[in-house]
Amino acid sequence: MAWNDKNNQNPWGGSGQTPPELDEVIKDFKNKFSNVFGGKSSSNSDTPSTPSTGGLKYVFILALLVWILSGIYIIDPAEKGVVLRFGAFQEETNQGPHWHLPYPIETLNRVNVEQIRTVQIGYRDAVSNRRGGNVSSESVMLTKDENMIDAKFAVQYKINDVQAYLFNVANPDATLRNVVESAIRQVVGKNSMDYILTDGRVAIADSIKEKSQELLNVYQTGLQITTVNMQDAQPPEQVQASFSDAVKAREDKQRLINESQTYANDILPKSRGKAARMLEEAKAYKSKVVSKSEGEASRFGQILAEYEKAPEVTRERLYRETMEIVLANTSKVVVDSKANSMMYLPIDKLIDAKKTRTKVIVQEVQSEQSNSQDNVRNVFRNREVR
Repeated sequence: MAWNDKNNQNPWGGSGQTPPELDEVIKDFKNKFSNVFGGKSSSNSDTPSTPSTGGLKYVFILALLVWILSGIYIIDPAEKGVVLRFGAFQEETNQGPHWHLPYPIETLNRVNVEQIRTVQIGYRDAVSNRRGGNVSSESVMLTKDENMIDAKFAVQYKINDVQAYLFNVANPDATLRNVVESAIRQVVGKNSMDYILTDGRVAIADSIKEKSQELLNVYQTGLQITTVNMQDAQPPEQVQASFSDAVKAREDKQRLINESQTYANDILPKSRGKAARMLEEAKAYKSKVVSKSEGEASRFGQILAEYEKAPEVTRERLYRETMEIVLANTSKVVVDSKANSMMYLPIDKLIDAKKTRTKVIVQEVQSEQSNSQDNVRNVFRNREVR
């Protein structure tokens, strides 16, 4: 609405009213505030009123009460509280409600001692505000056999001494990273690449954990390493192809060794069994020959005793027994020279019945031998047909 509308009527709605002055509003507010705290107004309206002594006392008491209550705090089960008095350590508190002198006399630091923290050596995981990837300055190192290896580790730790963690080292987490990295290079430098990549992964991690914890205890960082995991270990990318060839050659070598061992496991028991069988056969043959020799020696002794008693009879008997054995195993036919030369001789049947024929021949020889052994030998020599 314009000022000149409706006969110059003002915007406050009244014909003779004027807006309140700013100074009057401020003075009215001061007076109300002074009345609340028991202040006394001055006779001169331009002089501000001052609060009474009783009002200041209540204000001080209220402020002191609020200040004292601000020292109450509660520690969670997973936390520990550290109270500092003018920046110096005063006490360490456990879970539950506690009180300390409020700021600025004492201050409180809360530390989560159950939280498992992780430090990554040789790589970084991707997070919302940064990209992850390999950190070659941490992961690439030299082994005992002068080979390069790219190894990545994840270390988990927690706080076991709050006072040492806060006051002994300026940056305990960075100190732990440096200590672990140093221990990794020390352990890796004392082992060969093949051992690190194959059988020694668990042993390497345990050794790194032990050496790192020893250094942390020396520095009194208040940190405790819980686990050390080898995330990955491989040759650098520049030598991956050559290393793959070496790995294949090593696998072929191991395969051939296994095949040779399998063949040895198959052939050695057979050879040992064959050797044992031959030894047993040799022992049996030895026993047989010895027994036979002993028996023949005993038999010869008995025959000798009989021969000494009757030499002619014993000699004749021995000769006939020998001839019977010899003629029983031969295919020759012995006929009498005085017999008809046109006689029929079935050789095949004679060979089949050689035992019977031998007995007949022996009987003929016995009938013709009546005088001496020498005559009998001449008769057989003349009758033998080849």
